[in-house]
Amino acid sequence: MDVSIIIVNWNTRDILRDCLRSVHEAAGDVCFEVIVVDNDSADGSADMVADEFAGVRLIRNQRNVGFAPANNQGIAASQGRYVLLLNSDTVVQDGAVAKSVRFADAHPDAAVVGCHTVFGDGRLQYNCFTFPSLLNLALSLTQLARWFRRNRFFGRYRLTWWDYATARQVDAVAGCFMLVRRTAIDEVGPMSERYFMYSEDSDWCWRFRERGWTTWYTPDARIVHLYDASGSQARAEMHLYQRRSMLMFLEMKSGGAVKAIANAMFCLASIVRLPGLALRRVLGGQGAESARRQWELSVAALKFHLSGRLPRSS
Repeated sequence: MDVSIIIVNWNTRDILRDCLRSVHEAAGDVCFEVIVVDNDSADGSADMVADEFAGVRLIRNQRNVGFAPANNQGIAASQGRYVLLLNSDTVVQDGAVAKSVRFADAHPDAAVVGCHTVFGDGRLQYNCFTFPSLLNLALSLTQLARWFRRNRFFGRYRLTWWDYATARQVDAVAGCFMLVRRTAIDEVGPMSERYFMYSEDSDWCWRFRERGWTTWYTPDARIVHLYDASGSQARAEMHLYQRRSMLMFLEMKSGGAVKAIANAMFCLASIVRLPGLALRRVLGGQGAESARRQWELSVAALKFHLSGRLPRSS
């Protein structure tokens, strides 16, 4: 078995169907298996897989256990010499699975291989990163990373200065398409289940690097990523999970003091935003509704960073 393709799903039935079809049409000449881990979807996703894709192995969870634990379930059940973590909101194109496997075979030091990723409208999706740090967080919170994204320094976190047209070694790749070598997993271990969602991909790449492995990006393999199809169903909660996961990663990588500084930076950013959002709400007009949603998100974020606790609904 060359590769085990693991897809974690939560309430994305129709786009999961498209994803599974694309896998079978574009896998190329590799020997592969597909494992879907369903996190207690309420939209009939699991039944759709069972009814329409007889060759797919289906694991049904009785609750939403999170992204990393569900992937680890798939990894434990898999047989391939590579494991491909693939988001349910992706469409695999033109033999991307086989191409990524061939690239990994040609780079025996690579624990992880990511691929060229575009949005549904064809725009480039920046799916490679340098590891989170206080500098990267400051550039993001101040919007400097967005304003000067073509600058090598300001665009360093998501590598937005780069055209993604060439293969290169990177710190981390996004978990939407993550080909991982089995022998590296055996050495380093599976994904950390400390993270419910977000940052588990960076954490894994960091742990691989600590053991001497590398992470690569190749433009030869290509997917379409609709982006955040599951997370968008609970956007406020996912926003807080994302922040909590980044703080957890920074603590793991750099210690408690760095985590505390990062948390204070998040607090300050939320406080700075609130007066402008309040003014937009009072003035009304076309942006009032957007300002209201952003206000609620900023208030929820500020409460989280001050208390350290997620809302009960999360």
